[in-house]
Amino acid sequence: MLFRDVIGQQATKQQLCEMVQHNRLSHALLFLGKEGSGALPLALAFAQYVSLNPHAQPAQNAGPSLFGEEEPVAPNVPATPAEADAFMERHEAYSKATRYIHPDIHYAYPVIPRKSGDKPKSTDYITEWREFIAQYAYGNAFDWLQFIGAENKQGNITAEECNDIIHKLNLKSFESEYKVLVLWMPEYLGKEGNKLLKLIEEPPASTLFILVAENEEQILPTILSRCQLVKIPLPENSEIEKALIERANATPAVAAQTAAIAEGNYREALQLLQHSEEDWISLLSDWLKFVIRGMLPDQVKWVDDISKLGREKQKQLILYFNHLLEQSIRLRVMGERLAISDKEKDFAQRLNKITSVSQQQVIIEELDKATYYIERNANAKMLFHALTIKMYHIIQDKALFLTD
Repeated sequence: MLFRDVIGQQATKQQLCEMVQHNRLSHALLFLGKEGSGALPLALAFAQYVSLNPHAQPAQNAGPSLFGEEEPVAPNVPATPAEADAFMERHEAYSKATRYIHPDIHYAYPVIPRKSGDKPKSTDYITEWREFIAQYAYGNAFDWLQFIGAENKQGNITAEECNDIIHKLNLKSFESEYKVLVLWMPEYLGKEGNKLLKLIEEPPASTLFILVAENEEQILPTILSRCQLVKIPLPENSEIEKALIERANATPAVAAQTAAIAEGNYREALQLLQHSEEDWISLLSDWLKFVIRGMLPDQVKWVDDISKLGREKQKQLILYFNHLLEQSIRLRVMGERLAISDKEKDFAQRLNKITSVSQQQVIIEELDKATYYIERNANAKMLFHALTIKMYHIIQDKALFLTD
């Protein structure tokens, strides 16, 4: 993984390069970014860069000078992400690092027992891990667990995994100046994670921890307090749009629409792209017509048809409806200046005729809740029947459903 393989994040990439260049690299970093932001690809690229760079030593007391003197700059250290990429490609160990088989770069991630009674470790799934990050670097924990056949099993980073990490990082490095551990999804560490506290706080010489997380609140506070935080923002829509055109062969029109709906989440953008040929507007138009006119048999049939689409398509439909509602609100303010397709503008105008801004906001809240429940395997028929009833009352009775 190279820095250029990571979508956007130019400021963060530059910040990471400067950490190395000015010898201000902490021994424990927490890359915190929402799903689809690219926190994992960025961590993989940085782990590779650091492991190949003999000057990239973690500073023992990284911090600003008390006396204002200039920070020393390590000689011959790349100053920009582009220079770092060029440096990595010239390195003799580049091939190992980019295939995720470098002996001094270790990985930890949630796993499941292969059979009852097993005490699984990340190394049990290293082949699957290499395949996964090569294909789905922007995937989330759910994608990974499904990739290894977890189905409804709960993934964990186990006590055995923590013991294995301690053992590996206490060994002497094989080829690099020091060892790097990329720990993905520390949210899956239970109390067992306290086993790692001493190692993170007082690591062996020349050791770097890179934790990659989505939810700061779910990380053990004792681990959180020992890491330097690196926040990974969501990419800009324009960056997502460019990536869809260049990497996923999307047409400019489809890429622009998909990027607008995904709102910086590249994983979501790829999911949306798979269903870009779906006529979501027709489906939503039918739904609204059946709701407004009280056409109960048609509502039942519509819900039955939607329940057969599968969870991902159901989620995409709701996300697209949310996007159209947001465009409807923007249309009230911007009018003809709003740059959207004619079909979307027509739908948004019709929404504005039958609903007020407050009603649209409440519908958005209900759709957000529905997305949450879909992700947690809610019964689709029950969910969409309930959503249909709520939609009817919000639109016809102007009732605002603000309950949890």
